[in-house]
Amino acid sequence: MVLYDGGIHAQQQLGLLGTTENELGLRKWLEGEGHTLVTTSDKDGENSVFEKELVDAEVIITTPFHPGYLTAERLAKAKNLKLAVTAGVGSDHVDLNAANSTNGGITVAEVTGCNVVSVAEHVIMTILVLVRNFVPAHEQIVKGEWDVAAVAKNEFDLEGKVVGTVAVGRIGERVLRRLKAFDCKELLYYDYQPLNPEVEKEIGCRRVDSLGEMLAQCDVVTINCPLHEKTHGLFNKELISKMKKGSWLVNTARGAIVVKEDVAEAVKSGHLRGYGGDVWFPQPAPRDHPLRYAQGPWGGGNAMVPHMSGTSIDAQIRYAQGVKSILESYFSGRHDYRPADLIVHKGDYATRAYGQRSKA
Repeated sequence: MVLYDGGIHAQQQLGLLGTTENELGLRKWLEGEGHTLVTTSDKDGENSVFEKELVDAEVIITTPFHPGYLTAERLAKAKNLKLAVTAGVGSDHVDLNAANSTNGGITVAEVTGCNVVSVAEHVIMTILVLVRNFVPAHEQIVKGEWDVAAVAKNEFDLEGKVVGTVAVGRIGERVLRRLKAFDCKELLYYDYQPLNPEVEKEIGCRRVDSLGEMLAQCDVVTINCPLHEKTHGLFNKELISKMKKGSWLVNTARGAIVVKEDVAEAVKSGHLRGYGGDVWFPQPAPRDHPLRYAQGPWGGGNAMVPHMSGTSIDAQIRYAQGVKSILESYFSGRHDYRPADLIVHKGDYATRAYGQRSKA
């Protein structure tokens, strides 16, 4: 099991289940069932604990927040691997094509829906933090300064703005529903699969056929699509140039959906008034990652945090319970997984697999 270290924080908050110390609350149960559990945060490189242990592992569990990357090369070494579980949502750290063809087909499963509310709330928070220019204003206070004009010059209202979401799956729809209360000028979405007309009417949103067309209209764009071949590097210099000058971009989906250098340059030039979110590639983000330091010409414009949106205490309880349910299904031999949790199974993509949908 690959998790992040909680240290003293895991001792202070036992609800930090996604840590190496608290192990999703699974150790006592697993050992009581006769299984051996190895937990580590050491996941990178040939000499890492993860690399050494995966050779004998039958089941691998990891989170999207500190992912143990299961590349084709690693999967080729995992001769006994039968099940790869994501404690959370998003299994793009697994080479799914390789998983389908390894060991007769490795099952890849995640706990679908466990953190959609958590992420949707984080999206709304990030939008407000950017639009209201909160970070530079707060930094003034911490530094003992007081200069209202310096921060008010880049502060706006969300009301009256056009907001669009790239994909309107479980998270995207919840974001739009929460935005309705802010009396935005218009709520737009881009997705190959339209919402039910009654849902559109209820939310007050509109589908746009072309991504470029939607971006050109939006003051705020939020990315809520999964990472797959068609979305990898989607927000590059060319696509960002189609965005409205002075707009804001929020990404809580996956870091590799954007080209980090292009986003940083767009913020620096002022084409983007700001960028915020919590996803990076790779993770953890190296110290020299350009999105750590991207600042706009007006000051601020950066609302990046570690990958935390989907790992609130409430979400951790849900995805820990979901992982246990998946393991119970596997160890019992029933293999009666929730269909929604399956990414690849029996050597093929599940119906909800990445690349076949844009639902997040």
